[in-house]
Amino acid sequence: MPSPFPGMDPYLETPKLWPAFQHQLLACLYQILFPGLVDRYRARVGTRTYVSETPLFTSIIREQYAEEYIEIRNRTDGDLVTLLEVVSPANKTTPAGRQAYLDARQQAVQQKAGIVEIDLIMQGKPLLTYSRDGLPEYDYAVTVTRSNTPDRYEIYTSTLQKKLPKFKVPLAADDRDALLDLQAAFVRAYDLGNFANQIDYKGAPPPDVPFTNASRTWTEELLKQMKLR
Repeated sequence: MPSPFPGMDPYLETPKLWPAFQHQLLACLYQILFPGLVDRYRARVGTRTYVSETPLFTSIIREQYAEEYIEIRNRTDGDLVTLLEVVSPANKTTPAGRQAYLDARQQAVQQKAGIVEIDLIMQGKPLLTYSRDGLPEYDYAVTVTRSNTPDRYEIYTSTLQKKLPKFKVPLAADDRDALLDLQAAFVRAYDLGNFANQIDYKGAPPPDVPFTNASRTWTEELLKQMKLR
């Protein structure tokens, strides 16, 4: 069964489901991206790890995180061309996760690489600071930074009620962009991860997801229409 939501499924924003979903989504993005790359590039899925420490009364809770990302590199010299990230809840809600993400981004900027940030997380604070003036209201965003204009962002947005966007992945300056369909990757990842059988749509959405009253009402009506409530 496909996800009942037209785009991103907010029920995936849980510690129990997110790591598996992020893994599947990165794998599907790689599978869609790789065949379209010309011979001058090679792509790989990498992993970074870090530990988050949270004080709790007189003790400290330590959690280990492993987050995957996609690197596109020149085949000849191995230089980083593009870094593609899927933001995790920990990146937006924990100091260690945020710092790990921003450190990786800064390294890519220093290597004069393009950067793609896929943010499908509503909880927490945004990782990138830019004005929303002139932008439509949105819940999710893909932000593209090109190597020759690191302070300028191309922003592809979506809401809970809409499909996820297609977006351009920058490659070398003298090469045309690759096109990725985020909705197609999501559908494939949701199916391969068998998330339909792991999510109880009769229950409330994850408590950390900041639903507005309108979004909560829309979600309840949608799930009723899909006979999941």
